[in-house]
Amino acid sequence: MKRALALVIFLAISNGRLAAQPASGDEPRVREVLETYLHGLKFNDVASFQKSFWPEAKLLFVKKNGALGQLTQQDWYKGFAQNAGKEEEGTLRIVSVEVTGVVASAKVEEIYPRETYVNYLSLLKISGEWKIVNKIFDVRRSNLIAP
Repeated sequence: MKRALALVIFLAISNGRLAAQPASGDEPRVREVLETYLHGLKFNDVASFQKSFWPEAKLLFVKKNGALGQLTQQDWYKGFAQNAGKEEEGTLRIVSVEVTGVVASAKVEEIYPRETYVNYLSLLKISGEWKIVNKIFDVRRSNLIAP
C-alpha cells in the first residue's frame, strides 16, 4: 500500500513538472522573432522588421481623437528607413510571452527619453516559421525634455 501511494505521489509530482513546461518548446523561437523585431526598433533596421513580420501584418492604434488608426507595413517602414542604422536611445524589453500550439502573444515595452510604447504582438507559426501578424500599441508622451 505504501509503495502504491509513493508511486501515485511520484507520478503526480512528475506530471506537474511536465505540465509546467511549454508544450511545444517553441518559446525560444518566438523570442528570437521578438529579438529581431527589437533590433529593428533599436537600429531603425527595416530588414529586421521584414524578417519578423508577416507581409500583411496589421499595426493598429487609437488616434488622439479616439478613432482607430492603422498603418500598413510599407507606411510604417518609411519612418525607419530615413534613420537606417541609427541607434535609438532607449530601453527595449520583452515583458511576457505566451505560446499555445501555433499561436503566441507577447508584450513588449519601448522606453525612450520622451515617450514610452507598450506593444502587444500576435504571432502565428506559418509553414514552420513564427511571424508577427498583428501589432497593437499605446504610446505615452512625456512632457519632460531629455538633456
